[in-house]
Amino acid sequence: MTSPQRPDRPGLTDVARRAGVSVATASRALSGAGPVSAAARREVLAAAGELGYRPHPVARSLARGGGTRIVLAFRDARASILEDPFVARATAAVATVADTCGLGVSLRRLPLDGRAALDELAADRGVAAVVLAGHDRSALPAALHGRVATIGAAVPGVARADVDSAAGVGALAGHLYATGRRRIALVRGPRWLAAARAPLDAYVSVMRAAGLPARIVPGDFTARRGRAAASEILRRWPDTDAIVAVTDATALGVLQFLAARGVRVPADIALTGFDDIPLAAAVCPALSTATHPVEEVAAAAARAALSGRADDSVFPSRPVLRESA
Repeated sequence: MTSPQRPDRPGLTDVARRAGVSVATASRALSGAGPVSAAARREVLAAAGELGYRPHPVARSLARGGGTRIVLAFRDARASILEDPFVARATAAVATVADTCGLGVSLRRLPLDGRAALDELAADRGVAAVVLAGHDRSALPAALHGRVATIGAAVPGVARADVDSAAGVGALAGHLYATGRRRIALVRGPRWLAAARAPLDAYVSVMRAAGLPARIVPGDFTARRGRAAASEILRRWPDTDAIVAVTDATALGVLQFLAARGVRVPADIALTGFDDIPLAAAVCPALSTATHPVEEVAAAAARAALSGRADDSVFPSRPVLRESA
Protein backbone atom coordinates (compact mmCIF):
# COMPACT_ATOMS: atom_id res chain seq x y z
CA MET A 1 0.00 0.00 0.00
CA THR A 2 1.44 3.33 -0.99
CA SER A 3 1.34 6.37 1.25
CA PRO A 4 -0.82 9.23 0.11
CA GLN A 5 1.19 11.92 -1.62
CA ARG A 6 1.47 15.31 0.03
CA PRO A 7 -0.69 17.80 -1.90
CA ASP A 8 1.11 20.44 -3.89
CA ARG A 9 1.64 23.79 -2.24
CA PRO A 10 -1.31 26.02 -3.18
CA GLY A 11 -0.46 28.68 -5.74
CA LEU A 12 -1.81 32.04 -6.76
CA THR A 13 -4.01 30.38 -9.39
CA ASP A 14 -5.68 28.25 -6.72
CA VAL A 15 -6.37 31.34 -4.60
CA ALA A 16 -7.86 33.18 -7.60
CA ARG A 17 -10.06 30.21 -8.49
CA ARG A 18 -11.35 29.84 -4.91
CA ALA A 19 -12.07 33.59 -4.67
CA GLY A 20 -13.72 33.72 -8.10
CA VAL A 21 -11.42 36.43 -9.44
CA SER A 22 -8.67 36.69 -12.04
CA VAL A 23 -5.08 35.84 -11.19
CA ALA A 24 -4.12 39.50 -11.72
CA THR A 25 -6.77 40.64 -9.24
CA ALA A 26 -5.64 38.07 -6.69
CA SER A 27 -2.05 39.23 -7.09
CA ARG A 28 -2.99 42.87 -6.56
CA ALA A 29 -5.09 42.03 -3.51
CA LEU A 30 -2.32 40.02 -1.86
CA SER A 31 0.50 42.44 -2.66
CA GLY A 32 -1.44 45.60 -1.89
CA ALA A 33 -0.20 47.05 -5.18
CA GLY A 34 -2.70 48.25 -7.76
CA PRO A 35 -6.47 48.80 -7.82
CA VAL A 36 -8.83 46.17 -6.40
CA SER A 37 -12.27 46.47 -4.83
CA ALA A 38 -12.74 45.98 -1.09
CA ALA A 39 -15.07 43.03 -1.74
CA ALA A 40 -12.59 41.30 -4.02
CA ARG A 41 -9.80 41.85 -1.52
CA ARG A 42 -11.88 40.25 1.25
CA GLU A 43 -12.64 37.23 -0.95
CA VAL A 44 -8.99 36.80 -1.94
CA LEU A 45 -7.69 37.08 1.62
CA ALA A 46 -10.31 34.62 2.82
CA ALA A 47 -9.40 32.16 0.06
CA ALA A 48 -5.68 32.49 0.84
CA GLY A 49 -6.37 31.78 4.50
CA GLU A 50 -8.50 28.73 3.74
CA LEU A 51 -5.90 27.27 1.40
CA GLY A 52 -2.92 28.13 3.59
CA TYR A 53 -1.38 30.07 0.73
CA ARG A 54 1.99 31.74 1.32
CA PRO A 55 3.64 33.66 -1.52
CA HIS A 56 7.14 32.56 -2.42
CA PRO A 57 9.53 35.16 -0.92
CA VAL A 58 11.39 35.75 -4.17
CA ALA A 59 8.20 36.07 -6.22
CA ARG A 60 6.79 38.42 -3.59
CA SER A 61 9.93 40.53 -3.64
CA LEU A 62 9.84 40.80 -7.43
CA ALA A 63 6.18 41.75 -7.40
CA ARG A 64 6.95 44.60 -5.04
CA GLY A 65 10.03 45.65 -6.98
CA GLY A 66 12.22 44.59 -4.07
CA GLY A 67 14.69 42.41 -5.95
CA THR A 68 15.92 38.88 -5.43
CA ARG A 69 19.52 39.27 -4.27
CA ILE A 70 22.03 41.26 -2.26
CA VAL A 71 25.05 42.40 -4.23
CA LEU A 72 28.33 42.43 -2.31
CA ALA A 73 30.70 44.64 -4.29
CA PHE A 74 34.40 45.23 -3.61
CA ARG A 75 36.02 48.37 -5.01
CA ASP A 76 39.66 47.45 -5.45
CA ALA A 77 42.59 48.06 -7.77
CA ARG A 78 43.53 44.37 -7.65
CA ALA A 79 41.93 42.07 -10.21
CA SER A 80 42.50 39.23 -7.72
CA ILE A 81 40.54 40.80 -4.84
CA LEU A 82 37.72 38.24 -5.05
CA GLU A 83 40.24 35.53 -4.15
CA ASP A 84 41.09 37.25 -0.86
CA PRO A 85 40.06 35.31 2.30
CA PHE A 86 38.38 38.48 3.59
CA VAL A 87 35.96 38.29 0.65
CA ALA A 88 35.07 34.67 1.39
CA ARG A 89 34.34 35.46 5.04
CA ALA A 90 32.27 38.54 4.22
CA THR A 91 30.31 36.72 1.51
CA ALA A 92 29.40 33.87 3.87
CA ALA A 93 28.11 36.35 6.46
CA VAL A 94 26.05 38.31 3.92
CA ALA A 95 24.63 35.05 2.55
CA THR A 96 23.46 34.06 6.04
CA VAL A 97 21.55 37.33 6.37
CA ALA A 98 20.18 37.08 2.83
CA ASP A 99 18.94 33.53 3.41
CA THR A 100 16.66 34.66 6.23
CA CYS A 101 14.91 36.92 3.69
CA GLY A 102 14.71 34.38 0.88
CA LEU A 103 17.35 36.26 -1.09
CA GLY A 104 20.49 35.21 -2.91
CA VAL A 105 23.90 36.89 -3.01
CA SER A 106 26.01 37.94 -5.96
CA LEU A 107 29.62 39.08 -5.85
CA ARG A 108 31.16 41.90 -7.88
CA ARG A 109 34.52 43.60 -8.20
CA LEU A 110 34.29 47.31 -8.96
CA PRO A 111 37.17 49.27 -10.49
CA LEU A 112 38.39 52.33 -8.64
CA ASP A 113 36.16 54.46 -10.84
CA GLY A 114 33.07 52.30 -10.45
CA ARG A 115 30.46 54.89 -11.41
CA ALA A 116 29.16 52.99 -14.44
CA ALA A 117 28.91 49.75 -12.49
CA LEU A 118 27.01 51.46 -9.67
CA ASP A 119 24.57 52.98 -12.17
CA GLU A 120 24.04 49.48 -13.56
CA LEU A 121 23.32 48.07 -10.11
CA ALA A 122 20.93 50.91 -9.33
CA ALA A 123 18.91 50.14 -12.47
CA ASP A 124 18.78 46.37 -11.90
CA ARG A 125 15.32 45.39 -10.59
CA GLY A 126 16.72 42.14 -9.27
CA VAL A 127 18.94 43.93 -6.73
CA ALA A 128 17.30 44.13 -3.31
CA ALA A 129 20.28 45.75 -1.58
CA VAL A 130 23.94 46.55 -2.14
CA VAL A 131 26.86 46.26 0.28
CA LEU A 132 29.91 48.21 -0.90
CA ALA A 133 33.36 47.45 0.49
CA GLY A 134 36.18 49.87 -0.22
CA HIS A 135 33.85 52.57 -1.52
CA ASP A 136 34.78 56.07 -0.38
CA ARG A 137 33.02 58.27 -2.90
CA SER A 138 30.29 60.56 -1.63
CA ALA A 139 28.36 60.33 -4.90
CA LEU A 140 26.08 57.30 -5.17
CA PRO A 141 23.21 56.86 -7.62
CA ALA A 142 20.02 58.24 -6.06
CA ALA A 143 18.23 54.98 -6.83
CA LEU A 144 20.55 53.11 -4.45
CA HIS A 145 19.80 55.26 -1.41
CA GLY A 146 17.71 53.40 1.13
CA ARG A 147 19.11 50.02 0.07
CA VAL A 148 22.87 50.41 0.33
CA ALA A 149 25.48 50.18 3.08
CA THR A 150 29.26 50.44 3.09
CA ILE A 151 32.02 48.48 4.78
CA GLY A 152 34.86 50.86 5.59
CA ALA A 153 34.90 54.61 5.09
CA ALA A 154 31.76 56.62 5.80
CA VAL A 155 29.61 58.08 3.03
CA PRO A 156 27.18 60.83 4.12
CA GLY A 157 23.63 59.56 4.53
CA VAL A 158 24.60 55.90 3.98
CA ALA A 159 24.76 53.11 6.56
CA ARG A 160 28.24 51.93 7.45
CA ALA A 161 29.78 48.97 9.26
CA ASP A 162 33.46 48.66 10.08
CA VAL A 163 36.06 47.58 12.61
CA ASP A 164 37.85 50.13 14.79
CA SER A 165 41.17 49.51 13.06
CA ALA A 166 42.68 52.66 14.59
CA ALA A 167 42.19 51.25 18.08
CA GLY A 168 43.66 47.88 17.17
CA VAL A 169 46.73 49.18 15.34
CA GLY A 170 47.24 51.98 17.86
CA ALA A 171 47.22 49.50 20.73
CA LEU A 172 49.80 47.31 18.99
CA ALA A 173 52.08 50.26 18.26
CA GLY A 174 51.74 51.35 21.89
CA HIS A 175 52.62 47.84 23.05
CA LEU A 176 55.79 47.87 20.94
CA TYR A 177 56.83 51.17 22.48
CA ALA A 178 56.02 49.96 26.00
CA THR A 179 58.24 46.89 25.50
CA GLY A 180 61.25 49.01 24.54
CA ARG A 181 61.03 49.32 20.75
CA ARG A 182 62.02 52.77 19.51
CA ARG A 183 62.56 52.40 15.75
CA ILE A 184 59.13 51.24 14.62
CA ALA A 185 58.14 51.13 10.95
CA LEU A 186 54.66 50.80 9.42
CA VAL A 187 53.52 48.98 6.27
CA ARG A 188 50.42 51.04 5.52
CA GLY A 189 47.39 50.25 3.35
CA PRO A 190 46.91 51.50 -0.22
CA ARG A 191 46.62 55.25 -0.69
CA TRP A 192 43.43 55.03 -2.76
CA LEU A 193 41.52 53.38 0.10
CA ALA A 194 40.05 55.92 2.51
CA ALA A 195 39.61 53.29 5.26
CA ALA A 196 43.37 52.77 5.28
CA ARG A 197 43.79 56.25 6.73
CA ALA A 198 42.57 55.37 10.24
CA PRO A 199 45.32 52.85 11.14
CA LEU A 200 47.93 55.12 9.55
CA ASP A 201 46.79 58.05 11.69
CA ALA A 202 46.79 55.85 14.80
CA TYR A 203 50.40 54.80 14.20
CA VAL A 204 51.51 58.38 13.53
CA SER A 205 49.76 59.53 16.71
CA VAL A 206 51.64 56.97 18.84
CA MET A 207 54.96 57.93 17.26
CA ARG A 208 54.38 61.65 17.82
CA ALA A 209 53.33 61.13 21.44
CA ALA A 210 56.53 59.17 22.04
CA GLY A 211 58.70 61.70 20.22
CA LEU A 212 59.72 59.12 17.61
CA PRO A 213 60.00 59.53 13.83
CA ALA A 214 57.41 57.88 11.61
CA ARG A 215 58.80 55.30 9.19
CA ILE A 216 56.14 54.48 6.61
CA VAL A 217 56.20 52.35 3.46
CA PRO A 218 53.26 51.54 1.15
CA GLY A 219 51.41 48.24 1.18
CA ASP A 220 48.41 46.60 -0.48
CA PHE A 221 47.25 43.96 2.04
CA THR A 222 49.14 41.10 0.33
CA ALA A 223 52.02 38.88 1.45
CA ARG A 224 53.86 39.70 -1.77
CA ARG A 225 53.84 43.38 -0.92
CA GLY A 226 54.81 42.51 2.66
CA ARG A 227 58.02 40.93 1.43
CA ALA A 228 58.82 43.95 -0.74
CA ALA A 229 57.97 46.34 2.11
CA ALA A 230 60.29 44.53 4.52
CA SER A 231 63.10 44.80 1.98
CA GLU A 232 62.46 48.54 1.60
CA ILE A 233 62.37 49.09 5.37
CA LEU A 234 65.70 47.37 5.97
CA ARG A 235 67.28 49.23 3.06
CA ARG A 236 66.07 52.65 4.25
CA TRP A 237 66.31 52.08 8.00
CA PRO A 238 68.70 49.20 8.83
CA ASP A 239 68.32 49.88 12.57
CA THR A 240 64.56 49.13 12.57
CA ASP A 241 63.57 47.13 15.66
CA ALA A 242 59.82 46.68 15.04
CA ILE A 243 57.40 46.55 12.09
CA VAL A 244 53.66 47.15 12.22
CA ALA A 245 51.68 45.74 9.29
CA VAL A 246 48.04 46.67 8.79
CA THR A 247 46.99 43.13 7.78
CA ASP A 248 48.11 39.68 8.82
CA ALA A 249 48.72 38.72 5.17
CA THR A 250 51.20 41.58 4.86
CA ALA A 251 52.80 40.68 8.19
CA LEU A 252 53.28 37.08 7.03
CA GLY A 253 55.08 38.36 3.95
CA VAL A 254 57.31 40.47 6.22
CA LEU A 255 57.97 37.39 8.37
CA GLN A 256 58.96 35.36 5.29
CA PHE A 257 61.44 38.00 4.17
CA LEU A 258 63.00 38.40 7.61
CA ALA A 259 63.39 34.64 8.02
CA ALA A 260 65.11 34.38 4.63
CA ARG A 261 67.54 37.12 5.70
CA GLY A 262 68.28 35.45 9.03
CA VAL A 263 66.62 38.24 11.01
CA ARG A 264 65.26 36.89 14.29
CA VAL A 265 61.66 37.72 15.29
CA PRO A 266 61.19 39.14 17.87
CA ALA A 267 64.80 39.23 19.13
CA ASP A 268 66.01 41.49 16.30
CA ILE A 269 62.74 42.90 14.97
CA ALA A 270 59.31 42.60 16.58
CA LEU A 271 56.34 42.22 14.24
CA THR A 272 52.57 42.77 14.45
CA GLY A 273 49.70 42.29 12.01
CA PHE A 274 45.97 42.97 12.00
CA ASP A 275 42.95 40.67 11.41
CA ASP A 276 43.78 37.65 13.64
CA ILE A 277 43.35 35.14 10.82
CA PRO A 278 43.72 31.46 11.83
CA LEU A 279 47.20 31.25 10.29
CA ALA A 280 48.44 34.01 12.63
CA ALA A 281 48.48 31.57 15.55
CA ALA A 282 49.92 28.70 13.49
CA VAL A 283 53.12 30.28 12.14
CA CYS A 284 56.41 30.31 14.04
CA PRO A 285 56.80 32.60 15.81
CA ALA A 286 53.06 33.05 16.36
CA LEU A 287 51.97 36.46 15.13
CA SER A 288 50.85 39.24 17.46
CA THR A 289 47.83 40.90 15.90
CA ALA A 290 44.44 42.48 16.62
CA THR A 291 40.95 41.16 16.15
CA HIS A 292 38.79 41.93 13.12
CA PRO A 293 35.24 40.49 13.34
CA VAL A 294 34.72 40.33 9.56
CA GLU A 295 31.55 38.26 9.78
CA GLU A 296 29.89 40.63 12.26
CA VAL A 297 30.84 43.67 10.19
CA ALA A 298 29.53 42.20 6.94
CA ALA A 299 26.30 40.94 8.52
CA ALA A 300 25.63 44.36 10.08
CA ALA A 301 26.14 46.03 6.70
CA ALA A 302 23.77 43.60 5.00
CA ARG A 303 21.05 44.10 7.62
CA ALA A 304 21.39 47.88 7.37
CA ALA A 305 21.18 47.83 3.57
CA LEU A 306 18.03 45.71 3.69
CA SER A 307 16.38 47.82 6.38
CA GLY A 308 17.14 51.18 4.76
CA ARG A 309 18.63 52.56 7.97
CA ALA A 310 21.61 54.91 7.82
CA ASP A 311 23.19 53.80 11.10
CA ASP A 312 26.89 53.29 11.82
CA SER A 313 28.08 50.02 13.40
CA VAL A 314 31.74 50.12 14.44
CA PHE A 315 33.04 46.95 16.07
CA PRO A 316 35.91 46.98 18.59
CA SER A 317 39.36 45.57 17.87
CA ARG A 318 41.56 44.25 20.67
CA PRO A 319 45.23 43.19 20.65
CA VAL A 320 46.08 39.49 20.58
CA LEU A 321 49.67 39.27 21.82
CA ARG A 322 51.74 36.26 20.81
CA GLU A 323 55.41 35.45 20.30
CA SER A 324 56.30 37.87 17.49
CA ALA A 325 56.00 41.00 19.67
